Amino acid sequence: MAAALAGPAMGAAAEPLHGIAMHGEPALPADFSHLPYVNPDAPKGGQITYGVVGTFDSVRPFIIKSMRTHARGVVDQEYGNLVYETLMHRSRDEPFTLYGLLAETVEWDEERSFIQYNLNPSARWSDGKPVTADDVIFTMELLRDKGRPPFSTRLRRVEKMEKISDLSVRFTFNESSNREFPLILSMSPVLPKHAIDAETFDQSTLQPGIGSGPYLISDIKPGERLTFTRREDYWARDLPVKRGLDNYDRIVVEYFLSETAQFEAFKKGVFDVYPDGSVTNWARGYDFPAVENGDIIRQEYDKRTPSGMYGFVFNTRRAKFEDIRVRHALTMLFDFEWANRSLYNNAYTRTNSFWDGSELASTGTPADARERELLAPYAELVSPDILEGTWALPVTNGSGRDRKIQRAALTLLQDAGYRIESGRLIDGAGRPFSFALMTQNEGQEKLAVAFQRSLGALGIEMSIRTVDDAQYQQRSQTFDYDMIMKAFPSSLSPGAEQINRWGAASRDTPGSFNFAGAASPAIDAVIDAMLNARTADAFRSAVRAYDRVLLSAHYVIPAFHFAKSRVAHRARITPPDGPPPLYGYHLPAWWDKTATE
Repeated sequence: MAAALAGPAMGAAAEPLHGIAMHGEPALPADFSHLPYVNPDAPKGGQITYGVVGTFDSVRPFIIKSMRTHARGVVDQEYGNLVYETLMHRSRDEPFTLYGLLAETVEWDEERSFIQYNLNPSARWSDGKPVTADDVIFTMELLRDKGRPPFSTRLRRVEKMEKISDLSVRFTFNESSNREFPLILSMSPVLPKHAIDAETFDQSTLQPGIGSGPYLISDIKPGERLTFTRREDYWARDLPVKRGLDNYDRIVVEYFLSETAQFEAFKKGVFDVYPDGSVTNWARGYDFPAVENGDIIRQEYDKRTPSGMYGFVFNTRRAKFEDIRVRHALTMLFDFEWANRSLYNNAYTRTNSFWDGSELASTGTPADARERELLAPYAELVSPDILEGTWALPVTNGSGRDRKIQRAALTLLQDAGYRIESGRLIDGAGRPFSFALMTQNEGQEKLAVAFQRSLGALGIEMSIRTVDDAQYQQRSQTFDYDMIMKAFPSSLSPGAEQINRWGAASRDTPGSFNFAGAASPAIDAVIDAMLNARTADAFRSAVRAYDRVLLSAHYVIPAFHFAKSRVAHRARITPPDGPPPLYGYHLPAWWDKTATE
């Protein structure tokens, strides 16, 4: 796609905007001074060390060779975009709103048929050169040709890319675009044209790059440690979207081979912040001196975002899981009540929706008129009780052998052509019903054993195989499994990422997140409606309809979620006062209080 210098006939000019929102208007006015969840006067200085499980062999996170092993922090939602920045900055306190960063303002029309980025004239690369429209165009074409998804696919929705001036570039969209895409494009990173060899860009490298972000990579210990040093000449440090962020002089990322090694290192003071997703570890793992003497603080935050979905995922590419009655029956046989009591001290809540805990969840609410109209062509794909909002997952007596639920599940299996003979569930040809569950760690394996116990009561043979990370990633990316345990995070603004998870186009694409092998016209239709919703009400209806379709198909046996987020950290590392933003605590807003002592 060749970039063209725009001629005089560019159409009517749009009003420059300081921010854009998926639905409605940005919450903050054009003259806002800082994001509401930061301390604008947070001191600069000190150091933080993060700990992660894994390794890395590249500091270039945009290429296929670095998909599983890139360096954390270079471009990072959790730790911040330390080296490379995006055109706009996402607010963590609004469902989906972006404010100007590299792009000082943007312009678009009501139909969102185009977006124009007007770059901040103060934006500079770490070598002092200005960030220009040529850099934006170069980046988009480079990532199209040499990058990995989703960066490599973004220009597919662009009809033309035009340089308006040295500091302005306009993207006009084609018919495959949707109302969300301009916001997705706005979160694209920008790379320096003058400092990158396009021919070798798709190769892994440990050579630190030139970026526009607040940090530079100052030290690399391959596969083990990365060190970032804050730039004193960072161009955006006083912008409203950056005030109160990027507070440390040094950021270190330490890598560990396992979760066990990671937590042991945290206990010994090797790194400073430990987000803890294990209720068992949170309850039992903090009996050590640093907690007792106050050097480590433990904090819990109420979640204000949807639960997401974590559970056992059927690979419907396998013949044994093609029949929805089989998937429904096995869903009934997972005894959450027994597992929650016996394994987790009743700490978890059963997940009944992909957006549990939010207004986007369909459970408990009958479909509204918009949903019914949207789902009418696919009536056979939506369960009547799910459509009416009366459906819920079965609640067992907690014995692990609830006979009433077992009988109901067996009826479904018999309808699908199975019967019990000599204590084994067999099909019409006498073949036993058996399959393998691939797990990734001890935590998954513990829950899998509980499920295996329940299935065995009906003569179903489920083997469990826990594999190392490399094999797990390779097999999950090639869909080489019968069943797998996965988490599907959710937000208050689901969008195009859902195509890669559940859309028919991603079913046979290696490396996609369509682990279930879903390919349903109903799914594609509701995703399209969700992406093109113009109002918050229409969007909510589309997401609820989407939730109903996914739940009706029984692609996932829902496990559970925890209604709080938990994090342990060194006492010298301090979060801002007050409640965290909508999407949870934000580590780049924290600081080292010893910097002021």
